[in-house]
Amino acid sequence: MKSTPYNEGAIFLDSKDWTFPIPIAYGPDRLAEIGSICQRLDVSKPLIVTDSGSKDLGFVQTLRDHLKKYLVVSGVFFDISPNPRDDEIENGCEAYRVGGHDAIIAIGGGSAMDGAKAIGMTVNSGVPLWDFEYRKPTPVVDPTCSFPPFITIPTTAGTGAETESYSMITDTTKGMKFCVAHPGMRPSQTILDPKLTVGLPAHLTAWTGVDALTHAIEAYVVPAFHPLSDGAALEGLRLIANWLPTAFREPENIAARGAMLTGSCLAGIAFNKGLGLVHAISHMIGGEFDTQHGLTNAVMLPVVTRFNLPVLNEKVLRIAQVMGLDDNSDKAVIAEIERLLDDVKIPRSLIEIGLPSDCAQRIAEKAMLDSAAGTNPRRASVEEVKDLVENALQKAR
Repeated sequence: MKSTPYNEGAIFLDSKDWTFPIPIAYGPDRLAEIGSICQRLDVSKPLIVTDSGSKDLGFVQTLRDHLKKYLVVSGVFFDISPNPRDDEIENGCEAYRVGGHDAIIAIGGGSAMDGAKAIGMTVNSGVPLWDFEYRKPTPVVDPTCSFPPFITIPTTAGTGAETESYSMITDTTKGMKFCVAHPGMRPSQTILDPKLTVGLPAHLTAWTGVDALTHAIEAYVVPAFHPLSDGAALEGLRLIANWLPTAFREPENIAARGAMLTGSCLAGIAFNKGLGLVHAISHMIGGEFDTQHGLTNAVMLPVVTRFNLPVLNEKVLRIAQVMGLDDNSDKAVIAEIERLLDDVKIPRSLIEIGLPSDCAQRIAEKAMLDSAAGTNPRRASVEEVKDLVENALQKAR
């Protein structure tokens, strides 16, 4: 781990309450406050949304037990895939209506957050899911059919989805992922409890952690003037680069878990500015091959970063500074990213994570339709994106 400010780890062991960009309750054991939060929001019967891989994990029952103490009756919907699908969103809406629920609590990783948001957008509004597609005009929602109160509780330090209203959903008819969003689905409250991430296996700590790293880097290099996002991206990047190796090696280290959860949240705030080709490509790989999103990003990150370097200019210097490098050259930044990926045992090619060798052309064509492609700092043709995918298939680093 690079040098950090004196005793920085201690600050992640205390509870804090933040109001930007939404109400955030940070600290160990803050999950216990969920009942009082529901009372404050006038919620009495929430639907808990989690992913299929988390339904039997202890945090779901712990959440329900805390709610019961405040006489809050909950249901659980867990039919959410690693890459949430439109048909699953329809099923979630049905579960919400049949159960007579009045709010949504998302707990888990990015899949749970994305699925829950999409359910919330459509369950009361009467607006079809794909009308919320990011590139379309924002739908006008009848005030009498408002979005339900929405609480987010991440159990991984990677998604960054806990404070914003964007959601990535797979269109099953096209085999492609699209972003759906509405400002009305911004969460009412987020709980960042680092103890919820302690049980995360080492490989998921790595995959989700590098997902957060990718959010920070891609958001920062988007060519737009947004100092709030840039500040969040750089501080998120500093925390993640410093603390991910520790969280990977020492899974019980609460300070490291807290630093990662904070860094991931900051990186998620930052990508309101936009993302880039790492995500544009990864979205389409996930939509077709159902790969884990953070892992796919991790493999693609060095390939796309090398492609973008010629246009990053002084931003390379700032990235090098916050990553604690004495050498601020392009080569040093790439080498540090690759060293970090090696340190947390990220595979070196897309073929290693199950992709066929002949998919580059169609992935490239689909990636060009992704909203994240439009904010990449260097413009790319379909042929150039195809080359990036082909490189990553064989040897990403």
